[in-house]
Amino acid sequence: MLDFSQLRCFAAVAEELHFGRAAARLNMTQPPLSRQIQVLERVLDVQLLDRTSRSVRLTAAGRSFLPEALRILRLAETATHVTRQVAAGRAGVLKLGFTAASAYDFLPRLVIACRNAMPDVTLSLREMVTKDQVEAILSGQIDAGLIRPPVNHPELEAERALAEPLVVALPAGHALVARHSLSLDDLHDAALVGYAPHEASYFHDLLVGLFAGGDRQPRIVQQLTQIHSILGLVRAGIGLALVPAAAECLRFEGVAFCPLDLAQPRPAELHLAWRRGSDVPLLAHLRALLREMP
Repeated sequence: MLDFSQLRCFAAVAEELHFGRAAARLNMTQPPLSRQIQVLERVLDVQLLDRTSRSVRLTAAGRSFLPEALRILRLAETATHVTRQVAAGRAGVLKLGFTAASAYDFLPRLVIACRNAMPDVTLSLREMVTKDQVEAILSGQIDAGLIRPPVNHPELEAERALAEPLVVALPAGHALVARHSLSLDDLHDAALVGYAPHEASYFHDLLVGLFAGGDRQPRIVQQLTQIHSILGLVRAGIGLALVPAAAECLRFEGVAFCPLDLAQPRPAELHLAWRRGSDVPLLAHLRALLREMP
């Protein structure tokens, strides 16, 4: 069997072509160095070096073996380095799920922050709705997910990654566009494009909660799943919509946005969720990074 110490000894002698200099380079004496070369030659059953009292030179077999020996040593060094980096959470692949709306603003900022703070980490990103992300985390398809709360599965842990305001999306020519901000009272009896109760349950429930118990209620004229589809209907004049502030990053032509005054100014939340007891070292670094993000 080949031994790394034998390969290192051979490489040093082959590059120095001098046993004394090679021994000094390896911080060892010449006798054990010579023995390592002899053992390697016996293992390979070839002569690698021609030795005389005055010189050392490589045989044809030695010249052929040297680049292979160096390649094996480099691979071993790389494997050692990468393994230690992964174990320390400084390198590797992190499989991360995300919702479509998080890609408008938060996800790009997170990716940039990860590249700056963890340049040797590769993010493998998968767009999925919250329900599918939960299943993917539990099955090990992804390491963590950016999902909408609540996270109430007993096998998952989570922490808040983002809280953002809601804004009112209006057709560009709407009379309310001139207002500096709007309240829920301003939306009384207004046609509103809402969210599908099952496919977009988080935002559907959020809107229902905002208007619960109040005397002033909007008229839900359509219920859709995707925010960009909702903005399309807003542009067409079908109705107004309450959307997360990140939707402004879409720069939807013909749609204006107005701040919404609420008792809870940042009601739309995004959580990072992962499997309880996860042994993925990168998770700790990702969580620390999230806490530092504005």
